[in-house]
Amino acid sequence: MIESLLCDPSLTEIIFQSSKNIWLEKDGRLTPSEVQFSSELEYHNFLQNLILEARLRPDLETPFADGTWRDFRVHLIQAPLSPQGPVLTLRKRAPCSWTLEHLKNSGWAPESAIQILEKMIRDKKSLLIVGATGTGKTSVLNACLKTLPAHERVLVIEDTDEIYLPNNISVKLLTRTTEGTDLPSYTQTDLVKQSLRMRPDRIIMGEVRGGEAKDLLLAFSTGHTGGLATLHAETERQALMRLEMLVQMGAPQWSLHTIRTLIQTSFSAVIVVERKNEKRKLASIAKIVALEETGFCLEKIF
Repeated sequence: MIESLLCDPSLTEIIFQSSKNIWLEKDGRLTPSEVQFSSELEYHNFLQNLILEARLRPDLETPFADGTWRDFRVHLIQAPLSPQGPVLTLRKRAPCSWTLEHLKNSGWAPESAIQILEKMIRDKKSLLIVGATGTGKTSVLNACLKTLPAHERVLVIEDTDEIYLPNNISVKLLTRTTEGTDLPSYTQTDLVKQSLRMRPDRIIMGEVRGGEAKDLLLAFSTGHTGGLATLHAETERQALMRLEMLVQMGAPQWSLHTIRTLIQTSFSAVIVVERKNEKRKLASIAKIVALEETGFCLEKIF
C-alpha cells in the first residue's frame, strides 16, 4: 500500500508522522493520506529498511539524518528531538523534464523573459536564482543547464543529489556529513576549493546556505564566470541581504562594503521565482547595475 504513494508521480512530498498520520503534498497543498501502515511494527520496519538502504546513521548522539533514497531527498528526525516519535520527510526529486521551452509553453514566463534568460546564460553571466520553498528554484536551474553546449565542463556542488548534469564531461560533488563516525565531514566550502582544481567552465551550487558563500563568490569574481546558484529568499533585496549575512559567516572580518563589492562583481542578475494560486511563475529578473553607499542599485529588466 505504501509503495503506491512512493510511485505516485503527482506527489512532491510525503511526510510520515506515525503509522497512521501520513501527509501528502500535491500541487503545493498538504492533505492527509488514506493509505496507512497496518501497524506500528510495519512502520518501524519500513523506517529501518529505509535507513539501511539510504545508509543513514541516526543515533542517540545525533538523532537526525539527511540523505537520498530512490528518487527522494530524505530527512529523518527522532527522539529525543522528536518526542512524538520518528518523523520522516521524503521530497521527490524533480524529474529532469523542465526546459526553458517547456517553461515558456506552460506559462511560467513570456517569451521575451525566456530570451533574456537565454542570452544571459549564453553570455556567461553569473545568476542567482531565488524563491521561497516549493517555487521551483532547482527545476529552473536544471532547465538553464539544459541550454549549455556539450563541450562546457560544469562542476555541480550540492548537499543532496537534485541537479542533473548537462553532459558527459560535467561532474557532481556532494558534501559528506558523518556524525557518529570517525570519518571527516566535507562541506560545500571544501568542494568549492576542490572544484577550482578541476578545470570548470562553470561552477553550479545547488543552494547557498552557509559560509561557503564567501568561497563561491571569490571564485565567481576571479574569472569563473557563468555560474548559477540558488538561495532561499522571496525578493531581490532580501536575497542580497541574506547573501551578505552568509558571506559574513565565512569572513566575519570583512567590512560590509567589501562584501557588497564582492557580490556585485560576482553576480550579474537575480532571478526571482514564485508560486501563486498553486502555479509556479517567474516573478522578476533584476540586473545588479551599481553599488552605492546605501546599497545595491537594481534594474528590473522583467
